[in-house]
Parts: sequence; C-alpha cells; structure tokens
Amino acid sequence: MSHHEINYDQRIREQGYRLTPQREMIMNALCAIGDHATANQVYELVQAQTATIDRATVYRTLHFFHDLQLVSASEIDGETLYEISSTHPHHHLICRACGGEQTLDNTALAGLTADLEETYGFRAEFDHLVISGVCRGCRAQMDLP
Repeated sequence: MSHHEINYDQRIREQGYRLTPQREMIMNALCAIGDHATANQVYELVQAQTATIDRATVYRTLHFFHDLQLVSASEIDGETLYEISSTHPHHHLICRACGGEQTLDNTALAGLTADLEETYGFRAEFDHLVISGVCRGCRAQMDLP
C-alpha cells in the first residue's frame, strides 16, 4: 500500500504531532520498498538519501508510526517486518517448512472474534496477524495429515 492512499500527514497532525522531515523520509522509504520491510532496509534506503538520519531515529520513527496505526509490525522468523497499514486488515500464513506465505483475509477470523467477545467479553482487534504452520504442499511431502 502506498502512503498516497492514506493521508498520513493529516493523521499525524490529528493526533497532536508534527510531520518532521525525518518522519517524511522514513515514510517515503517504507512506501518505496512496498511490501514488508525490515528497519534495516528502511535505514539503508534513507541513508542513500542522507547520512543525517541514524538507525535509532529509524527505529523510533517506525515505532511511532506503529503506535499511530500508520504502520503494521509483524514478527516473522524472529525479525520484525513493517508495512503501511491497510484500510482492509489482512493476515499472513507462514509455512515453517518452506517459508511460503499466503495472505489471509480478515473475514477468516470473524468467528474467532465473535467467540472471544461472547466467551470472554474481549473485543479482539486483529489488524495484522502472522500464523505459523505447515502448508498443504509441505504436509503432503512430509506425509502428514
């Protein structure tokens, strides 16, 4: 998703913050990468433009964007990956055997969301979930049910 599809400048200001040049450069770098990006990938892209932004600034800014729900963060294979938040939440199925990834639409979790609210009175907010397991192809190769 591109930051051109959401007005991140407005969303930052609505929450009482400023869009600094550093924040803008980091958001632009994240958008240029496109899909999931590590903080290091964002840092390298920003560094190619200017040496004035250090790693700590990139990490703090990505956390800031995550806190404002402009960016989703997912833990995949022990590494945090960031992407621009979507207006349509989606999730990922990651195969532990082959590393393959499938996108899961948010509607697949509707039953779980309703069950959590009914049973526990807890309203879950699934915006970007990563589920690990073994895909159909790998299960067949491993002769697993």
